[in-house]
Amino acid sequence: MQTFFTDAQLADPTLAEANKILRACVHCGLCTATCPSYQVLGDELDSPRGRIYLIKEMLESGRAADAKTAKHIDRCLGCLACTTTCPSGVDYAHLIEIGRDHVEKTYRRPWMDRLLRAVLVAVMPYPTRFRLAVFAARLTRPLARLIPDARVQALLQLVPKTLPPVSRNDDAQVFPALGPRKMRVALMTGCVQKALNTEINDATIRLLTRLGAEVVVPPNMGCCGALPLHMGQEHSARPMARGMVQAVMAAHRAGPLDALVISTSGCGSTVKDYGHLFAQDALSGEAAQVAGLAKDVTEVIALLGLPKTQAKGLAVAYHAACSLQHGQKIKSLPKDLLMQAGFKVSEPADSHLCCGSAGTYNILQPEISTALRQRKVSSLMARKPDVIAAGNLGCMIQIGQEAGVPVVHTVSLLDWATGGPMPEALRQKHGV
Repeated sequence: MQTFFTDAQLADPTLAEANKILRACVHCGLCTATCPSYQVLGDELDSPRGRIYLIKEMLESGRAADAKTAKHIDRCLGCLACTTTCPSGVDYAHLIEIGRDHVEKTYRRPWMDRLLRAVLVAVMPYPTRFRLAVFAARLTRPLARLIPDARVQALLQLVPKTLPPVSRNDDAQVFPALGPRKMRVALMTGCVQKALNTEINDATIRLLTRLGAEVVVPPNMGCCGALPLHMGQEHSARPMARGMVQAVMAAHRAGPLDALVISTSGCGSTVKDYGHLFAQDALSGEAAQVAGLAKDVTEVIALLGLPKTQAKGLAVAYHAACSLQHGQKIKSLPKDLLMQAGFKVSEPADSHLCCGSAGTYNILQPEISTALRQRKVSSLMARKPDVIAAGNLGCMIQIGQEAGVPVVHTVSLLDWATGGPMPEALRQKHGV
């Protein structure tokens, strides 16, 4: 793609990066075949190629974003299926970040949009605030249909009826390996995850220690910054990411870590990209080191090795989270581990397409998200599974709204297969 940035513009590192990315695009259009929003809407401007043109024109002209540009960039899920498809290697992930950042800096959104986004960033990354907000939202939920804003209705529909008790496993501490120590790892406990589903971290700790890992939960570990970053609010994401880097490096200095284990793939994609996020920062070296330590929980399980297990006889439909298969390029490993653990695993048609969760997308773009969820659930249920497995909490919640079977984290099934308790969703189904 030909670009027309001036020399003065290219002196800006961000515009220079955008120019390099844009020039790699040959506008072949192959990305449109795997773009979820384009599949639903059929609008060229809601395809990666269309958004690339919008970002190019906006940055080259130096103009502020308008409502039309903001609308089409907001409709991008950030699933990165286009990067898997692209034959030219266009770095769309970083280009859409640049575009979103420019929109946030130059476009004044309608007041309700500003309020909703501010609430999400102020509440979701903080587990205590989130729990209080869930309690308050339960009181409002019966009035959801009276609220005219579809996004607020979508938010209230996602509010769970109950929350699990706080797990003390998420407190700063060290869990020794059971038997000879093979690895020393830090566990990123997450923010929304440890409020909504404590089973995931509990299962991760049980499984990793059983396989020979010493698991460290570092103090002062908050949100990794993925949520605000996904909404284009880099100014909010950076302090959170900085705190994460400092917490992990403190644990690493206390005793060398072999990995930073992450069980929410959306967070994993962000942390693995810390080197880029802090490239122009004094923290760049440590950020790159943390990014290098970051591993999805399935990567660490594979390194430790699963023992032989007795087949459970359950049919598992595996949902590949976009942040895992496209963002981290981890495609077959979770399925392989589930099969090794004795489950009968299948994958749905069009497994490359997003389920519509995408961070806060199912709140901010409820109509598109609903269409994608219905498509995903239909393809998963066509496999006639006993249970659906996924490696990302957002996907689990999204799919669980309509699936007629339990939806559990991959690590919960692997923990159960190797001696841990049956996942809670399965216990409820079978009345255990």
